[in-house]
Amino acid sequence: MLKVWLAVFSVVLAMTVAGAKAAEPYQLNPGDVLEISVWKEEGMQRQVAVLPDGNISFPLAGHVKAAGMTPAQLKAVLEKRLKNYFADPVLTVSVLQVSGNKIYVIGQVRAPGEFPANRPVDVMQALSLAGGLTTFAAENDIRILRRDASGKQQALKFSYSDVSKGKALNSNIVLRSGDVVVVPTSGIF
Repeated sequence: MLKVWLAVFSVVLAMTVAGAKAAEPYQLNPGDVLEISVWKEEGMQRQVAVLPDGNISFPLAGHVKAAGMTPAQLKAVLEKRLKNYFADPVLTVSVLQVSGNKIYVIGQVRAPGEFPANRPVDVMQALSLAGGLTTFAAENDIRILRRDASGKQQALKFSYSDVSKGKALNSNIVLRSGDVVVVPTSGIF
């Protein structure tokens, strides 16, 4: 009996490890607030907001497109730009507020609206944040609207009834900043 249990545990553990996926690094969004500092340069510490156009402004580096970058990528860009002014600049880029990371849930939910995503949020969690589905929701016709970096929009299908039964779990995707979960009205009244 112990051998059978160990065999089952090993298979489940292997499947869990194989299915585990490292979290993607956070990408900066308009509205985020950063603290940027240059080591040993007292006058080079600033709190900056990522502007609606995705840019930040930092002394001597000028305007930099920050939206879509990770903090590490932004750090590398700023270090490169500041090499003209400092021998070997060492920067720190810290995210103080993730105000720009928002998702939206509209349609037949109890509390539609804009929700901050301060951690990874999947579709079921977003629906929960919105108070759950109403009785008029078309639970098998839910769509996630997502724009890529070029602005092209796509619609991803989500079936609430399948996911709630433990099926089609791959459709319960982690939402990205700016995603809109649309819950339409069912045709039955």
